Amino acid sequence: MTTSTVTAVAPAETSGKATAPDPGRQRLRRRLAQWGFVAPAVVFMLLFFGYPLVRNVVMSFQHYTPKTFFTGEAPFNGTDNWSSVFQDVLFGKALWHTLVFTAGSLLGQFCIGLALAVFFNRRFPLNGVLRSLILLPWLVPMVVSGIVWRRILDQDTGVLNTFLDTVGLGGSTPWLTSPDMALLSVILVNIWIGIPFNMVILYGGLQEIPKELYEASALDGASAWRTFRSITLPMLKPVITVVLVLGFMSTVKILDLILALTDGGPADATQTLGTLTYQNSFVELDFGAGAVVGNVLILISAVFAVFYLRANRTEGK
Repeated sequence: MTTSTVTAVAPAETSGKATAPDPGRQRLRRRLAQWGFVAPAVVFMLLFFGYPLVRNVVMSFQHYTPKTFFTGEAPFNGTDNWSSVFQDVLFGKALWHTLVFTAGSLLGQFCIGLALAVFFNRRFPLNGVLRSLILLPWLVPMVVSGIVWRRILDQDTGVLNTFLDTVGLGGSTPWLTSPDMALLSVILVNIWIGIPFNMVILYGGLQEIPKELYEASALDGASAWRTFRSITLPMLKPVITVVLVLGFMSTVKILDLILALTDGGPADATQTLGTLTYQNSFVELDFGAGAVVGNVLILISAVFAVFYLRANRTEGK
């Protein structure tokens, strides 16, 4: 009787041990599932970002011509492409114009966007309607905006000069045809395009600031400027960082707007690294030189990204 009882229990215990989940196998399945979700994004990045980047770097060290597309031959020419680009006076001008264009655009877009965000942060009639209307420049394709502004800023038949002439302020300003005015005009148009994006992001950040802080500031008798400087700006700092980083990445490589407005002219006064890349690659068909300028743009963006990450890491500590 005793022997049969022991024999009946033993298989049950053995069966229980056999069906117990294996922790190691569960961890492996969980890890595979995680990689399964990440794998499509990794493959996409490698195919559409990693490969073009590597190919562009390789091309900058090759004598790559239209003939290469048929023969497949692109002889290695060392640093000849890099030397010719850096020795070109136009490259220095394009680099300077890129810095001025980017800095001026970011400053104007951010300051006006922040002012509008603060303005719309309070309730008043037609608040939502006006905010929706301000979004229109951001929704219009950049090429379309460039063509429209080219007609507006035309020296002879443009709406702006016609209006200035009507009010007696002179109506013959060469907005896009003067080397002294063209870059400023392009910057102003880009500011107009980028204001809605800055306003929307900063407005969302303002909505997240606790109202109690403003109430306490009012009870302490702080002025509007002191409240803005001591509460609004510090609380908006993370949002400001995002706005400036995204703005820099989209502004430093702008091509279509400048092509639509001035095509890099007059006298290369609005030539930037983006337009120089286009000109070298698709106008002069010097793909090696175009790849060099493109790599310089990538390097500038990478340096900016490194400084941004280091600043955020320091701030987090």
